[in-house]
Amino acid sequence: MSIIEKLKNLNLKGETSVTLTYSDGTDVFVHNETAVDTAIAETDVISQFSDLIATPGLNALDAYGNNILNELRNEGYLEDYAHDFTFADYLTDTITENFYDVEFIEKSVQQYDYKRGYCTLETTVQVPFGNFIEAQPYVGGWTIAVQTENGILTLN
Repeated sequence: MSIIEKLKNLNLKGETSVTLTYSDGTDVFVHNETAVDTAIAETDVISQFSDLIATPGLNALDAYGNNILNELRNEGYLEDYAHDFTFADYLTDTITENFYDVEFIEKSVQQYDYKRGYCTLETTVQVPFGNFIEAQPYVGGWTIAVQTENGILTLN
């Protein structure tokens, strides 16, 4: 049974928030301050995030309830897109180049010693349930959480 079918069976209201979280990390060197850049290059968090928010018709919201694509558009990050059906790739490149300016992906570094550590990148997107069912984004690898009458249900 697919994630979509499992969620449909819960009989949730259309405005119920579906929270999607994606996280990945890698071993890094911390002594030369390249930990985050290494994680950006060696994980697929930015591309997974870009693929999700580029899903046609998906109302992907940030933690503050703002539409992510509108935020990128308002900040001028989408002006150079050539409308050539490579939108997800364009988003990946744009977010990678402007990683420290756009705040849709969290970073954390765990330092093991003076030289080595582990850097994790994590993103969280919220989508109204009705829109999620309608757009049917690919969510392989994402953790999905919804509030139900009995608590928070988490699906992997």
